[in-house]
Amino acid sequence: MKKDKIGLRILLLLAGIFIIGHGVALSIRSDLGTSPISSIPYVLNLIIPNVTVGTFTIIINALLVLIQVIILKKKSGIDQLLQIPLLIFFGLSVDFNLYLTASLLPPNYFWQIMTIIVSCFVMAFGIFIELKANVGYLPGEGITLVVSETYDFNFGKTKVGIDTTFVVLAVVLAFVFHGKLEGVREGTIMAALFVGAITNFYQKKIVFFDKILHPKKAVEYVTQPYMTTDKFVITISRQYGSGGHAVGERIAKKLGIAFYDSKLIDLTAIASGFTPEYVEKHEQKVPNGLLDKLYNNNYAYVNEVIPPNDKLFIAQTGVIRNIAASESCVIVGRAANYILKGHPNSFNVFVHADTDFRKKRVEQNYMVNPGDSLKVMARKDRERDDYSQYYTGRHWDNLKEYDMTVDTSLFGIEATADMIIEGAEKAGVIKS
Repeated sequence: MKKDKIGLRILLLLAGIFIIGHGVALSIRSDLGTSPISSIPYVLNLIIPNVTVGTFTIIINALLVLIQVIILKKKSGIDQLLQIPLLIFFGLSVDFNLYLTASLLPPNYFWQIMTIIVSCFVMAFGIFIELKANVGYLPGEGITLVVSETYDFNFGKTKVGIDTTFVVLAVVLAFVFHGKLEGVREGTIMAALFVGAITNFYQKKIVFFDKILHPKKAVEYVTQPYMTTDKFVITISRQYGSGGHAVGERIAKKLGIAFYDSKLIDLTAIASGFTPEYVEKHEQKVPNGLLDKLYNNNYAYVNEVIPPNDKLFIAQTGVIRNIAASESCVIVGRAANYILKGHPNSFNVFVHADTDFRKKRVEQNYMVNPGDSLKVMARKDRERDDYSQYYTGRHWDNLKEYDMTVDTSLFGIEATADMIIEGAEKAGVIKS
């Protein structure tokens, strides 16, 4: 628990939970279903109307705390205890907001959809504030944390699994007691898909609460080891098929220095704890598949949990910085030009080529089918740009980010390597 501004943090936490309750109430008023975690309380209320949604919310969330205690056994403690008053407040908030929205009756399907969209943004904002408070969390997040940490499961996948379980149980209850699907509809799916993503958006765009919780003070920077190094490094970013790897190898051989490309995979695996196979598959990429995005979005629910792709980037960043501090070298890709900003002897190059040159190399060197080569080139370049934008906020092919750019289709691999060496020497990076 954070010790600074604890009173303000508790108020923010309660405000966040109340806002989440308002989002749940709005989703119920849409009559298109509610969030996965509230689906069972809502369906139970439809079965037993005399018991409020908030009361069932308290009961279900209390069961989640009990499950945490059973899993943790003697390890359970203050985190589980603190969830009890929060779950009671959450249940009361749901009922109070249902009372406030009693007159909200969307007249048609369009307004039902609009109501569920608004509810997603409201729930996400409540979660965002809850996270900024950083002094506690509701049992829905608590059970996910406990299961993922106890059994070493991926947090995002665990969250999806638990949410799915809630929805399935709600569907079963609806069919058993009503003989038809009630309480779980398209709104439930929308909440599952979009609330995490919207929370991530708030996390990136809203800094107001950070300024309140973290007053201005002198920023202490950790001195990076390479700031005083006399080693030099040449980084090469490249279009797929332009020969950047080959150019880097030639430079390293001519200068008698280390060359890092695929070798970084093994080093990153050691630093991150992931297998080399996992690193090779996921490095220099951001998750784009629907399931991958869903898993990643679910990490928005708890501040302490870092998505695997981010862990991989952090580990690889450390590897690259340590290498650049300890030896002169050539590093290909991995946003090294950005990671090594501030290195006193860094020379950053972008290697590109025309389409025909690249197409020929891709087909001959990487054995890509001629009919697929253009698509592969476009996909690889898009992946590199997505990766750069995601982790650096910069376009990978923005030539202003580099000290030098070279077209290998004009000069060839050997001459390009010589030109880069000459450029680094004239820039004073390579000392004579």
